[in-house]
Amino acid sequence: MNPHITRRLVYRLLPGLVFGIAVTALLRCGPETKTGDPVDPETKKYTYLNHQDTVRYVGANVCRNCHPAVYETFMQTGMGQSFGMATKEKSKANFDGHALVYDKFSDFWYRPFWRNDSMFILEFRKEGNDTVYKRTEHVDYIVGSGQHTNSHIRNTNGFLHQMPLTFYTQQGKWDLPPGFENGFNTRFSRKIGLECMSCHNSLPGFEAGSENKFTAVPGGIGCERCHGPGSLHVWEKTNGHLIDTSRFIDYTIVNPGKLSFERQFDVCQRCHLQGNAVLKEGKSFFDFRPGMVLSDYMTVFMPKYEGREDEFIMASHAERMKMSPCFIKTNAGVKFDENDLRPYKKAMTCVTCHDPHVSVKATGQEVFNASCMKCHNGTGTKGKCTDTDAHLKAKDNNCVSCHMPRSGSIDIPHVTVTDHFIRKPVDAGKVREEVKKFIGLYAVNEKNPSAELKAKAYILQCEKFAPGDLYLLDSAKHYLRDDSKDAVRKNFSSLVQLYYLKGDYNRIMNYVQQLGQAEVLNKMLVKKSWSNDDAWTAYRIGEAFFGKGENTPATAFHKKASELAPHVPDFKSKYGLALASSGRQKEAMDTYQQVLDEHPEFVPALTNLGYLYLVNGDAAKARRFYEKALALDPDYEPLLLNMAGLLAFERDFKGAEKIIDHLLKRNPKNEKALQVKKQLKEAAKGSKTAS
Repeated sequence: MNPHITRRLVYRLLPGLVFGIAVTALLRCGPETKTGDPVDPETKKYTYLNHQDTVRYVGANVCRNCHPAVYETFMQTGMGQSFGMATKEKSKANFDGHALVYDKFSDFWYRPFWRNDSMFILEFRKEGNDTVYKRTEHVDYIVGSGQHTNSHIRNTNGFLHQMPLTFYTQQGKWDLPPGFENGFNTRFSRKIGLECMSCHNSLPGFEAGSENKFTAVPGGIGCERCHGPGSLHVWEKTNGHLIDTSRFIDYTIVNPGKLSFERQFDVCQRCHLQGNAVLKEGKSFFDFRPGMVLSDYMTVFMPKYEGREDEFIMASHAERMKMSPCFIKTNAGVKFDENDLRPYKKAMTCVTCHDPHVSVKATGQEVFNASCMKCHNGTGTKGKCTDTDAHLKAKDNNCVSCHMPRSGSIDIPHVTVTDHFIRKPVDAGKVREEVKKFIGLYAVNEKNPSAELKAKAYILQCEKFAPGDLYLLDSAKHYLRDDSKDAVRKNFSSLVQLYYLKGDYNRIMNYVQQLGQAEVLNKMLVKKSWSNDDAWTAYRIGEAFFGKGENTPATAFHKKASELAPHVPDFKSKYGLALASSGRQKEAMDTYQQVLDEHPEFVPALTNLGYLYLVNGDAAKARRFYEKALALDPDYEPLLLNMAGLLAFERDFKGAEKIIDHLLKRNPKNEKALQVKKQLKEAAKGSKTAS
C-alpha cells in the first residue's frame, strides 16, 4: 500500500491521540505548514515535507521530549559538544601554571585566565622586564568539543571573531590557533562567518549584509542538523498523525537511515568534507537540508598533488573515505530501490561504522571490528583478509589501528586524527620525500562541474588558501571568456575578482567601461545576499578606481558596496575614505562615526576619523581617537604614521621619531616611514636652529 495513503488512513483511525509533549513545544511549533502530499508534482517522486522553507527549526530540547535517550547520548558526541558558552564546565583546557604563548613574528605574548566565572585572554608585549603594551579581551564562546581542540570566540555587538589562543587537548598545550602561525596572527579580528558557524551549529541566526554578525547562536550541533527542521513533524505528532516507521517512511522529518547512500553521504559530507566550498549561483550555506542533493547547492574542491596521498586535512573524512577500496567496491553499481527502507545497508556509508547518536569515545573497538568483519570474515563475497583470525590476533584485534592509522592533519597542529582512507598498511619508510607537484583542483562531490564553477574554485583557492600562488588565477582565466561584451557580462564578477587579486586595476576599469558604469551600478550589482557577492564586486571595483586616482567612480562603487552590505565595516570605511579624498569631509566623518557606532574597535575607522579631526584643527579629539586605536593595535602602520604626524604638529619631534622607529622595527621597508623619519630629522634640526 502507498505509505501516503496509509498515513491518511491512520489519521482517520486515531484522530484524538496526542503525545505528552510540553505546552511550550506546541507554542513554538505551530502548524506553519500542514501535511501535504509528499509526491513532488514535477519529478513524481516522494520528497520530504520539511524541505519546504516554511517549516521552522525548533531546537534539540523540543526533540528531547519524545527522544530523551537518544538526546542524552547524542549530546555527549563531538557534534553535540561542538559549540558552547565559555564556562569552566565547557572548557577542556589546563590553566595551571599561568600558561603562556609567545608569537615571535608579532612579538606578542598571550595568557588565558579566569576571573571568577569569566574567561579572558591577555595580550601583552615586553621590552626587557617591562610590559610596554597589554590588551585584555573577554571570551564569550568555546568552539570545539575538546576531543582535539578548544578555540575561543569573542562577541562584540553580535559580531563574532576568533581569538588568538587554542588549547590542543591531545598534547595538553596552549598555542596559536590554526592559521595564526608563521606571521599570520590576526589577533582578535579573524571573522567567524556563516560557513564556519553553519557547521558548528544547527542553524545560527545571521544578520544579512554582514560577514560575521549573528542574532542567535545555538549551543552546538543539534538533531535538526541531520534530520532537517522539525516544526511540521512535532505538530503532526502532537495532533496524533502517526506513521508505522517499521513499514513506511515518515515524510515530515528526514531519517538519514532511510535515505539512499548518496543522499545519506551528503548529510555527513556537508560538514565532514572540508575544502574549498564553492556555492552555486544564488545559493547560501543556509539552503541545504538533509535529504537534498548537496551538489545542487555547493561543490567542494580539493587540491591534488602527485605523490601526496598520505596527507590530509582535519575534516576530510568524506574525501578520504571515498578514496578507499572498501568504499569504491561496495558502492560500485548499487541500485536504489525507492521502497527499500534501509537502502544504505547495501553500500558503505559513514553509519556503516559510526552511530551518530553515540560518541566515538563511548564506542568500543569491537563495534568497528564488527563492521569490517561483515565483509572480511573469511567467507564474505566482497573480499577478505588472508587468514583473518590470525591476522586480527597479530594486530591486537584492532582493524582500525593498522588500516586507518592516526596521523597529524596538515592544517591543524598538535593533533592526531584517524585517517579515513582505508587501505593496506603503508610502510612509513617508503613514503616519498619529493617536492609536491600540484596537479589541479578536483570536485569531490560533483562529477562534472561547470567551467564557471571551476574558475571560481581556482580564484577562491588563491584568495583563501594560497594568496601567493598567482598561477591559480591563470588556471581560473582558462575557464573565463572575456572576448565579447556578453562574455564579460556573464563572467563579470569572477573576472573582477581575478584581476583584483592580480592587482591589474586597469583591466577591471576596462571591463566597467565596456559595459557602462550606469549598467554595472544600477542593473548588475543590485542583489543583497548572504554571501554579499555583489557588494564584494562593487568594493573591488571601487578599490581599482581609487587605486588609479579616479575618486568619483570610486566613491560611487564604494557607496554601492556599503548599501548592499551595511554591516561590513571595511566597505563603509572605504566609502568614508573615498568621500574624504573627494573633499566631502563632513560626510566622511559621519560615515566613520556610523562604522564606530556598530564596530567601536575598528582601527581603520578610528585612525581615519582622528585624521579628519586633526586636519579640521581639533588635535585633542584626534589624539583621543589615535590613543584608543593604539590601545587596540600598536602596530597598525597608517595609525603610527598619523600619530607621528600629530606629534610633529605639536612640535614633539622626538616623540614622533620614536613612533616611526617603532614602525620601522616592525617593517624596515616601509618607504613612507623612511621618508617621514628623514623629514622629522630635518624639522628637529630646523627647530633647534630657530631657537
